[in-house]
Amino acid sequence: MKAIILAAGYATRLYPLTENFPKPLLEVGGKPILDWLIEDLTPCMDTFIVVTNHKFAGHFQAWARDNVRVIDDGTETNETRLGAVRDILLASQGIDDDVFVMAGDNVLDFSLVPFIRFAQEKGTSCVMCHEENDLAHLQRTAVITVDESGRITSYEEKPKEPKGNLAVPPFYYYRKEDLARIPEALAAGCGYDAPGSYAAWLSTKTPMHAWKMTGSRHDIGDKQSYDSIRECYRGITK
Repeated sequence: MKAIILAAGYATRLYPLTENFPKPLLEVGGKPILDWLIEDLTPCMDTFIVVTNHKFAGHFQAWARDNVRVIDDGTETNETRLGAVRDILLASQGIDDDVFVMAGDNVLDFSLVPFIRFAQEKGTSCVMCHEENDLAHLQRTAVITVDESGRITSYEEKPKEPKGNLAVPPFYYYRKEDLARIPEALAAGCGYDAPGSYAAWLSTKTPMHAWKMTGSRHDIGDKQSYDSIRECYRGITK
């Protein structure tokens, strides 16, 4: 199985830290953020494909290990970025396998392996979710509703009036046949900037399920959140 890691953003809210250095390679707990994610998922994956921009490609190529392939999407500024869905399409070329897609700038205090196992047992494309009861937060993310089996019954990106309180962070399991439908989605007008736009479109075409997070996710969006997570992980290694 393959993992596609989205790392083509420019992290402008973290300047000057990320003005010339990619956010996913910032240090937390004595190693790059990406190392935490890759080390957790290595038992399930044979290849990690990091899709990044031209500005930061050299940093990722210098960091990459044997099971990592770096793809340069050719963009050089935040204004000219391809968008997450187009980056997934670029990274998926030539893949004939199920794929796990994730953002490369999150720190998790739980393993993603049970999510992979859940998706394989369900036999459908799946998303990860967690309860979120702050309306402002729900209005800035993807929100789903599910039935008793965990099957997704509605999926909205940044809804003004959320139908539920299950927020979807950027972690997705796509069956190979569903991954192949991205061109169809884009042609139909699917949004391409937010990674969840494709999952939202796909959920209207085929059954999908949601797995509830078993711990906490730390989204590093600004200097304050980065300093906070570094303090939490100070002295922690594994």
